[in-house]
Amino acid sequence: MRTVALIVAGGAGTRMGQDIPKQFINVFDRPVLVYTLESFQRHPEVDAIEVVCIDGWSAVVEAYAKQFNITKLKWVAPGGKSVQESIHNGVEHLTNELDDGDIVIIHDGIRPLTDSAVLTDVIRVCKRYGNAVTSTPYNEQIFLVDQGDPSTTTQYIPREVIRRVSTPQAYRFGKLRDVYRKAFAQGIGIGGSSYTNTLMVDMGERLHFAEGSDKNIKLTTRADLELFKAYITSDEDSWLK
Repeated sequence: MRTVALIVAGGAGTRMGQDIPKQFINVFDRPVLVYTLESFQRHPEVDAIEVVCIDGWSAVVEAYAKQFNITKLKWVAPGGKSVQESIHNGVEHLTNELDDGDIVIIHDGIRPLTDSAVLTDVIRVCKRYGNAVTSTPYNEQIFLVDQGDPSTTTQYIPREVIRRVSTPQAYRFGKLRDVYRKAFAQGIGIGGSSYTNTLMVDMGERLHFAEGSDKNIKLTTRADLELFKAYITSDEDSWLK
């Protein structure tokens, strides 16, 4: 049984307001995507890496892998028009490479602070149950917008009954491939802000929580980028070689 990381780096990152996709922005002389890849490169249970890449940047990914010694990078697959198309492309690209029982960890290329303990727990839970999604408690109050008057509310959701879910998330390859094929054939769970975890639930699957981390931030805006810089300078011994 092998464990393969599928890193999604297919977005243009327009909200960052930069001239290049945000996963390729340099932070302290190292692209954001490289920080992400290094987390998987270092983890002893990850056997190989696939990057699903935005059109025109595949050669750049391969060059960075050589420059920064990402020896586990085995495949670069083309991205799609949406994140779900990109993941689907990445899964299909692995069809002749993996067995049904192998584990695929799906992760956003713009989440560069992937803790080793989080990866270990995702793999552990997936081995036991067939899937695993990283999650953390939600510590803010959630109120529902009143449909008649969107500026008011009369209902809230107790925070004890909700979890904040992100990547990395892991699945047995056979199930992942089959569910994606069925979902795309039926047009279920593939639009808008949907992701693998929501698609799985839309297709009737039960998901299992694994350990998460508040440091596992997604770099969407310039403010996120500054927060990332603060993390890696304060935890330099933990995050950088």
